Order: sequence, then C-alpha cells, then structure tokens
Amino acid sequence: MLRFFVVLGLTLASGAASAADIPEYRLVIQNHVYQPTELKVPADTKFKLVIENRDATPEEFESNEFNREKIVLPNSSASVFIGPLKHGSYRFFGDFHQDTAQGRLIVD
Repeated sequence: MLRFFVVLGLTLASGAASAADIPEYRLVIQNHVYQPTELKVPADTKFKLVIENRDATPEEFESNEFNREKIVLPNSSASVFIGPLKHGSYRFFGDFHQDTAQGRLIVD
C-alpha cells in the first residue's frame, strides 16, 4: 500500500513539473481585434494560449486549422492548449466578429 502512494505521489509530481514546462503565450482582444495579429510560437511544442477579452461582449476564439474553439466571456480570460504543430501559418479568428477579429499563429 505504501508503494502505491509513493508511485502516485511521483506521478502527480511529474505531471505538475510537466505543466510548468509548457510555454505560455497571450492574446488580447480589444475592440473586436486580436493583439497581436501574428503570434510566433515554436514548432513541435505543446503550448498554452491565454486569451484576454477586454471587450464588453463575449468572443469565441476559433481555428479550423488547428481545431480549437473557446468562448471568452466579457472582461475575462480563457486558456486553450495547442499543439504540437508543424512549421507553418495557422489562421484563427473571433467567430462573433469575423470581419475584424482575425490573426495567425506563425509556427517556426
């Protein structure tokens, strides 16, 4: 039984260490526009993207190219995990304001 708890503890500790090693990037949406419009991220690496919505209305962060969507409530933040992605350019947009809320991940 003691061995079970030791293994469980080591497993949880290694998971926490791995989460801390994941790079984090930030996007801001204000006036229905993403800032920055291009975000450079490393290839072949899983990362956390934090989207801060400074608008008074919700927005849906979405990408068909890397298959993510997330509602970001007004004046709040939301996180999504993305990747690993291959080298290239991947489009994302705000589903509620597609005419202005557009951007790209540049994976290098």
